[in-house]
Amino acid sequence: MTVGALPPLSLYVHFPWCVQKCPYCDFNSFTLHGELPERAYVEALQRDLAQQAPPLAGRTVISLFLGGGTPSLFSPHTLADLFAFVRRHFALQPDAEITLEANPGTIERGRFAEYRDAGITRVSLGAQSFDADTLTRLGRIHGPDEIRTAAAELHAAGLANFNLDLMFALPGQDIDGACRDLDAALALSPAHVSHYQLTLEPGTVFAGRPPKLPDDELAWSMQDACHERLTAAGFAQYEVSAFAREGRQCVHNLNYWRFGDYVGAGAGAHGKLTHASTWRIVRTQQPREPRRYVAHAGSAPTEEVLAADALPFEFALNALRLTQGFERELFSLRTGLDNDRVSPTFRRLQARGLVEQFGECCYRATPLGSRFLNDAIEAFLPDR
Repeated sequence: MTVGALPPLSLYVHFPWCVQKCPYCDFNSFTLHGELPERAYVEALQRDLAQQAPPLAGRTVISLFLGGGTPSLFSPHTLADLFAFVRRHFALQPDAEITLEANPGTIERGRFAEYRDAGITRVSLGAQSFDADTLTRLGRIHGPDEIRTAAAELHAAGLANFNLDLMFALPGQDIDGACRDLDAALALSPAHVSHYQLTLEPGTVFAGRPPKLPDDELAWSMQDACHERLTAAGFAQYEVSAFAREGRQCVHNLNYWRFGDYVGAGAGAHGKLTHASTWRIVRTQQPREPRRYVAHAGSAPTEEVLAADALPFEFALNALRLTQGFERELFSLRTGLDNDRVSPTFRRLQARGLVEQFGECCYRATPLGSRFLNDAIEAFLPDR
């Protein structure tokens, strides 16, 4: 076992309510019925965070991500109070990236300036498409004009570091339609674009009543055409579905993909933490149902210790998504295991053309490996 410095630490806070549940969404989210229990939920978050903070004393938090659900349902004033609480209990880096996920249909005019004043430094806006009919089929509560208005408000508020979520391979979509969506997104001058394929996830409405989607070859052609447009517009791909202008990569997500640590707070939130004294790596999970979470907040989350033979897969599941690759030593730094645990698998993947070595000690997926990324990742499963 090779034990080094602990990984970087991030904080994820989950807000589970949406105005309407989208039929493709498999995140832990619930349609809001009645009044938002804003104060009760944030008080539960504070109990949760206070319980998890002591073992992490002395570790600097490099990023804070508010995800959902729809965190922008919560007021800027309430979030400012939450951030003040976080700073009292965690060593939040002074220039930490603080991201708010927002739905264009839940933002009131001018509120982005208030979120900025509360401490938000980055926004991730769930656009998904700029075609009005498609947005309706996707169950979105906003239209194209609301996306444009939200983007204009972000620029006006000085929050130019914003991401646009954009899906492709949507029901009835062709290559021209996917490119039109992307061109509309680029016209809003985002700093970051998350461009990902719609997939039918188990347990969703779309899984039970599947819409007709483009076939795999058409979806791949859409992806290629859009990626060329993103590159031409000055966006560099740094992860399978993430493109950023220079200096605008998402710090929080990069920590995930580099197998860093993160605290998970909120209903259904997951965490991953390395215990300094034993170098055990544990996954944590909070109760999924919001009322149960609020009732039990302050109790320790459920923990699962990751077995040593599971760590190569857990590491590859994240690191192989990085298009710029990673240094071989990152595996031992993040897992505490010798590189001999994964070197034979990397050699086999190289022989299959799915992974390549570059420089003296770096790995990344090849273009073929990126297309069949699941095959490459599954090679690290213990039974393989």
